[in-house]
Amino acid sequence: MAQKKTQRTGLLTKKLGMTRIFNEAGEHIPVTVLQLQDAQVTAVRTTEKDGWASVQIGVGKTKVKNVSKAMRGHFAKAKVEPKAKITEFRVSDDALLEVGSAIKADHFQPGQYVDVSATSIGKGYAGVMKRYNFRGLRATHGVSVSHRSGGSTGQRQDPGKTFKGKKMAGHMGARRVTTLNLVVVAVDAEQGLLMIHGAVPGPENGYVRVRDAIQNKKPKVAQVKKSDKKDKAA
Repeated sequence: MAQKKTQRTGLLTKKLGMTRIFNEAGEHIPVTVLQLQDAQVTAVRTTEKDGWASVQIGVGKTKVKNVSKAMRGHFAKAKVEPKAKITEFRVSDDALLEVGSAIKADHFQPGQYVDVSATSIGKGYAGVMKRYNFRGLRATHGVSVSHRSGGSTGQRQDPGKTFKGKKMAGHMGARRVTTLNLVVVAVDAEQGLLMIHGAVPGPENGYVRVRDAIQNKKPKVAQVKKSDKKDKAA
């Protein structure tokens, strides 16, 4: 029976924007810069107690007055400062971390593949040409007023309806998008920066979930030190 692979926790980062860096050959590489802000483990779920294994990560800082009473107690129990954003990552039982552990950007290594998830930029109501790259109708030869229309959406009397899922005009963007197998080009652990090759979904200053790619081999890196804690309470 094959041995179950270790599934590490991911990180919640903030998208700063895009830039480019140069490699040793002088070639420029377009990268998206993601920032990790004061990431700590705020809770842990175990298979024995909760039915699944996961790690809850909190990032950023916020004022105590902006935190609900229930969340104040949650952060106080974990002995961490109130966080601006929290999220949860499913992990394998051998990849659980201690509550309060701090995680740095070097959790990921240059050259490894990662999957990123974020809410895409909302475009509002869009037509089929912008939303689905339709060609549109002719510019002449009898076509009038409806050059950017979607054309026919149904059939004749049989079946006499428009099938569900038909590509039509509608709300575009503002949905969860996951991009697979992006390469980590560089890591700056001191400033908490990750540089990912290519574009990453979501707007600037939006939150992006980053985790080890599920379709590629995991990097041979050490787990986060469980003794690395910040002695701060909510």
